[in-house]
Amino acid sequence: MITIGLVDDNPTLLRNISQNLSIFDEIGILFQANGGYDAINKLNNHHPDMLLLDIEMPEMDGIETTRRVKELFPNIKIMMLSVLDREDKIFEAIKAGASGYLTKDEKPSKIVAAIEELMEGGAPMSPAIAMKTLQILRKQEVAGQKTEVYKSPDDFNLTKREIEILEKIAAGLTYNQIADQLFISAKTARKHIENIYQKLQVHSKLDAVAMAQKNKWV
Repeated sequence: MITIGLVDDNPTLLRNISQNLSIFDEIGILFQANGGYDAINKLNNHHPDMLLLDIEMPEMDGIETTRRVKELFPNIKIMMLSVLDREDKIFEAIKAGASGYLTKDEKPSKIVAAIEELMEGGAPMSPAIAMKTLQILRKQEVAGQKTEVYKSPDDFNLTKREIEILEKIAAGLTYNQIADQLFISAKTARKHIENIYQKLQVHSKLDAVAMAQKNKWV
């Protein structure tokens, strides 16, 4: 039997969830709590396998309760059971330590199946919550791409000629080949490359080319 604690500030919902789950032999309800503080107090005397936890509660919401419970009782697993499917709440709940997230309109049999899945090491979510979670990850990936900043040659005071030489270096040309193609002496080519190293604060062709490629100059 999996033992659970139910936490919700709405007495009617708390009673309904308790009645719906109590018919399943796989589940044993150790206690009901009407808020975060009440839940933590009861955890001092009761040690369930997991908590089914609402998010929107006065004084201490479900996310802060999750954070406190995981600090005080790290072995207790937490499943959010909420009417909220807002992306920010899902993300914060997962960061706080929740291992599952269901909406309250799930059928009791689905909730029990999710409880068993969580206890077996899974991370059950209602389909709508799973979709929201994917959207969060996609937005973060796009945001990460948008925040990638490329520096321009002007940031390093590179001249047009120095960029040309960087392109030749990236193509694998030697000093003499660069000089021939740009109609300059090998000595001048070496001096340009020396200036490039100094401006980029690098010490080799490989480092210079890597910086140029990173910033999309070549």
